[in-house]
Amino acid sequence: MKKHVCMIGYTNYKSDARVRREAETLAATGDFEVSFLALKEEESARPYELEKIEVIELNVKKFRGQNKISHFLSYMNFFSLAFFKCSNFLLTRKLDIIHIHNMPNFLVFTGLIPRLFGKKMILDIHDSTPETYYARYKDNPNRFLYKLLCLEEALCCAFVNKIICVNHIQRDKLVKRGIPLQKIVISMNVPDPKWFAAEPVVRDNKSKNNIKLIYHGTIAKRLGIDLAIRAFYNVCKENSNMEFYILGDGEAMNECIELSKNLGLDNKIHFSKKILPIELLLGILKDMDVGVVANRRNSATELMLPVKLLEYVALGIPAVVPKLKAIENYFTDEMVSYFEPDNIESFTNSLSGLCANENKRKVQAEKAKAFLNHYGWENHKMDLINLYKEI
Repeated sequence: MKKHVCMIGYTNYKSDARVRREAETLAATGDFEVSFLALKEEESARPYELEKIEVIELNVKKFRGQNKISHFLSYMNFFSLAFFKCSNFLLTRKLDIIHIHNMPNFLVFTGLIPRLFGKKMILDIHDSTPETYYARYKDNPNRFLYKLLCLEEALCCAFVNKIICVNHIQRDKLVKRGIPLQKIVISMNVPDPKWFAAEPVVRDNKSKNNIKLIYHGTIAKRLGIDLAIRAFYNVCKENSNMEFYILGDGEAMNECIELSKNLGLDNKIHFSKKILPIELLLGILKDMDVGVVANRRNSATELMLPVKLLEYVALGIPAVVPKLKAIENYFTDEMVSYFEPDNIESFTNSLSGLCANENKRKVQAEKAKAFLNHYGWENHKMDLINLYKEI
C-alpha cells in the first residue's frame, strides 16, 4: 500500500524546481502518494493535479514587500490554513509523512497534531533563517535576535525526525550551531534531468550576431540584479548586439525596471514581471548564451549554491558568478567566470570576457558539466528515497 506524504511549502508550486523535483521523484517510485499544500498563484485558490502530484493551493499569495510585520502575517495566514488542512488529512485519509519546505522553519508546527499521533516529519531547509533574515532586511546583527532565530531553528529541527539541507557548506553551519549531524541528509539544488537535459543545447547563431543573457528567479536587492543591469550597461558600450532577459518577480522589480529605463536599456532588457512555470521557462532558457548570477556578499549568500546556476550548467549555458563560499566550494575558475561580489568593474570585466569569446563559452560550459557528473540528481536521488524508506 502506498504511503501518503503531505508536503507543505510557502511557495508557488509550478515554478519551484526543487519542490517539484522532490515530490515528483517520490511519486515516480510508485510507493508514495504526494499531496502538496502551496500558495495560490492566481486570484482564486484551486486544487489541481500535476505530474501525479495533488497540489492544493491555500488562499494566500506570496508576500513581495519589505515590511517585516506584513511578511510575518502572511506566513501566519498560510500557517493557520496549512495547520487545519494537514490536521484534516489525519482525520479523513491515510497520512504517514509530513515534509516541510522552509522558509519559515516554524511551518513544522502545521503538522503538530499528526506528529503527536506518531507521524513522521522532515524539515527541508532551503535557506538558513538567521542569515537570510539579516540579508533580507539589512538589520544590524544583535546577539539577542540572532540567538532567538537560532533557537527557533533548533526547536524546529528537534521537532522533526530528519533534516534535509541543500549543500555541504550549509550542513556544516547547522552542525556548528548544534544540530545533530546524524539527523541531516544533503539534497542539493541540482536540476531534474527530466526537465533539464544533461547535454548542452545546440544554439543556432547563424542568423544572428547578438548575445543573449539570462537571469531567472527572485528579483531582490540582496541578489544583486541592479548590479547585473549596471554591468550589462557597461558591456553594451563595447558590444551593442546584446540582450538581457530577466525572468522573475520580487520586491526589487520596479526599481530594476526604472534603472534599466534610466540607463537607456528599455529595448535591450526584457522583464517577464512574473515567475514562470518550469515548462515555459525551459523554452526560453534553451535559446540563451550566458547565464548571470549576481548575488551580493552577505551571510546568507555565502551559504547559497544557486539553483539557477546549476540549471545553466545542465543546459550548457556558461555563467558569470560571484566569488562566494558555497559556489567556490564546488566550481573552479575553469567551470565558471568569477567576479568579486558587489564590484561593478569586476562584474563588467568578467561578463565582457565571456560574451566576447565564443570558444571560452564552449570550453567553460563543457568543464562545468563535471559538477553534474559528480552531484547530478540521477547520482543521489536515492538518498532522498532511502531517507523516506528509513523513516
